[in-house]
Amino acid sequence: MQSSVFLAQLIGPVMLAAAIGLLVNQEAQRAMARAFLESPPLIYLSGVMVMTAGLAIVLYHNVWAADWRVIITLFGWMAVIGGAIRMLCFSAVKKIGEKMLDKPRAATIGGVVWLIIAAVLCFYGYFS
Repeated sequence: MQSSVFLAQLIGPVMLAAAIGLLVNQEAQRAMARAFLESPPLIYLSGVMVMTAGLAIVLYHNVWAADWRVIITLFGWMAVIGGAIRMLCFSAVKKIGEKMLDKPRAATIGGVVWLIIAAVLCFYGYFS
């Protein structure tokens, strides 16, 4: 349980800042995402970092409990898979990313989902 709280304290605020930034400043975020998608090396390197972080989470916290801690495990596995996809299929990542950028609601929905998950992690990490 202590590792779950630590990871919630680590991941929650980062997700919270990212979600708020996405919801408050969508045009700048969209421009930054377009610039990111124009750089295959950046996509690849982000995949290396995301997969490494995901593996660290999964190796340290592979908890499949029917409570809030599973959010951390799922986050870790999604990072492993997302990182691997960025490393192996960066041209597909570019195409999918460009399609998502053409749908303004995707950013809003994603930001709200991240905000909710971040709030849950911050609550359990700092207040429970």
